Amino acid sequence: MDQIARTTKDLGQVLRTARKAKGLTQAELAARAGVWQRTVSNIETGASGAKAETIFDLLAALDLELRIVPRSKMTPRDLEDIF
Repeated sequence: MDQIARTTKDLGQVLRTARKAKGLTQAELAARAGVWQRTVSNIETGASGAKAETIFDLLAALDLELRIVPRSKMTPRDLEDIF
């Protein structure tokens, strides 16, 4: 599952997708990560202000890791392929 997240909203969507793929509720993921269910909800909806530590706790609870790579650049041809 390789996904690109460039914003907090993107990251929230990645976490939501991974949580649902594992069949977990927000409350179950929160319990595994040691955070409140509301925190999971806020992160999944892209609300800002989440601590990096909390993100890493959620990633660990989902058996995921964060990789930092150079940002890819879109070309005009890439945009044509989208439409």
